[in-house]
Amino acid sequence: MEEKQLPEICTFCMNEACEDYHKIKPDNVIKYGKTEKGIQRYRCKTCKKTFTETKETMFYGLRHSQEEVIECMAMLGDRNSLAAIHRIKGIKEETVSSWLERAETQVKKID
Repeated sequence: MEEKQLPEICTFCMNEACEDYHKIKPDNVIKYGKTEKGIQRYRCKTCKKTFTETKETMFYGLRHSQEEVIECMAMLGDRNSLAAIHRIKGIKEETVSSWLERAETQVKKID
């Protein structure tokens, strides 16, 4: 079975209206500063639109750090309950549950 390779976010434009949308062109997308949370921003030279490195990932638009989300997902993988994660990390059960749903959506995109 052939293994799928995921291209790096900085090698293609994520604007659906752009003529270079999802076309891998390493020189087309450039770094364009960082957000106030320190997330890298990029800009397409073709359409001039900007996007962050978390666009189209489960981390896009979250208030918690990627590390915190990953840690909670690992805790779920270790068979901790949502209530246990809430007690340990102080993050609402509903929040962790929504992260799990986001992760499921991302996995389905790859299949």
